[in-house]
Amino acid sequence: MSDVVIRVENLCKEYHLGIISHGTLRRDFQSGWAKFRGKEDPNTKIDLIHNGGVNTNDRFLALNDISFDVKQGEIVGIIGRNGAGKSTLLKIISRVTAPTKGTIKIKGRVASLLEVGTGFHPELTGRENIFLNGAILGMHTCDLEQKFDEIVKFAEIHKFIDTPVKRYSSGMYVRLAFAVAAHLDPEILIVDEVLAVGDLPFQKKCLGKMREVSQEEGRTVIFVSHNMDAIRNLCTRAMLLHEGKVLMDGSTDETIGKYLVDKMGCIGERIWPDVNIAPGDKVVRVHAARVLDQQGNVCKSFDVRDPIVIELEYQVLEEGHHLHVHFSFIKEGYTLFVSKDNLDSPWRDTVYPTGCYRATCHIPGDFLNEGEVSVYLAITTVGMVNVGHASIEELLIFDINDRMDPNGVRGNYPLTWVRQGVRPRLHWHVEKI
Repeated sequence: MSDVVIRVENLCKEYHLGIISHGTLRRDFQSGWAKFRGKEDPNTKIDLIHNGGVNTNDRFLALNDISFDVKQGEIVGIIGRNGAGKSTLLKIISRVTAPTKGTIKIKGRVASLLEVGTGFHPELTGRENIFLNGAILGMHTCDLEQKFDEIVKFAEIHKFIDTPVKRYSSGMYVRLAFAVAAHLDPEILIVDEVLAVGDLPFQKKCLGKMREVSQEEGRTVIFVSHNMDAIRNLCTRAMLLHEGKVLMDGSTDETIGKYLVDKMGCIGERIWPDVNIAPGDKVVRVHAARVLDQQGNVCKSFDVRDPIVIELEYQVLEEGHHLHVHFSFIKEGYTLFVSKDNLDSPWRDTVYPTGCYRATCHIPGDFLNEGEVSVYLAITTVGMVNVGHASIEELLIFDINDRMDPNGVRGNYPLTWVRQGVRPRLHWHVEKI
């Protein structure tokens, strides 16, 4: 493999929808034993012959004939929409699950951070879990003792190191899990979207550590994220997955550009006429959502100077809830800002009566930067414990365009403008003194 540390050839992963038990352990054992002996998978053969035994409509190919190489020292970003197969691929590389077909060859020790609490025993303390993870990775106790103080310092949880991790918050879990994964000298470090749980300073700290272990120590990093800025700033190469296939494998900027261009396109309006199947629960159901221009027309494309209105219609089915509507505005996988209705709602200090409601959020012109913006919706009950009633990713998607105009923010500047998500037109005063 020379300098290739991961080689994936014709990898497939198939799931049987709706099947939890019913002989799946037996089938997995049969498939694994056949593979060990170099024989044909008997279950695949049976399924092909007896189509009635396992309905092909109940099959889902999470990965479909994927092949690629990863070289030592590369930082590879894996991007794609939800359900593209990113997490499944990482689980196979991490040996959490086995492929249905194909081969994967790995040279070196792998440390994975796939979800909050991966590899931790909840009843053990942070200290005990550090040594447990090190033992799983094949490290000697003396090596772990040398690394221990460095791990605790990076995780910033020294006060809680002898507390059972079941009492940790999700952020504390991630701090310790990443510190362990990054400091136990793995040749290959695999990190899923789990870093999004941590706070912003710690995310930056983790990104810096991943860059350090790659550039200074020559280790390989595979990083999955919906944050395109993090992928762009960290990764030397990116792969775009779509419906279980590699759609593009190349430079980071080109792959991100392909991903953003190939997204589902703009959505100016969504309507759910049947309240029984509309998003929500027994408390709230969403009826409709729209992006409107200043004339009240549904619109999917705006000039950077145009005001924008986001309109939501929903029905409250059960009284007694202190409801809030949240809009998150997202660009290139990064949340620009979040807006809530609680300041302007007449029911901000009381509960909502049953009935139909329309909430509108007004975005001023000369605020958003050019590019595609998606809206994420959440409707919650706020109290001692927040309860979610409805959440919709990419509820609406609209596009912001810009053109050279001596009266606009851009003026006659012809080159690419700043990449930031917002570009407000603020009041300036310039005078000669």
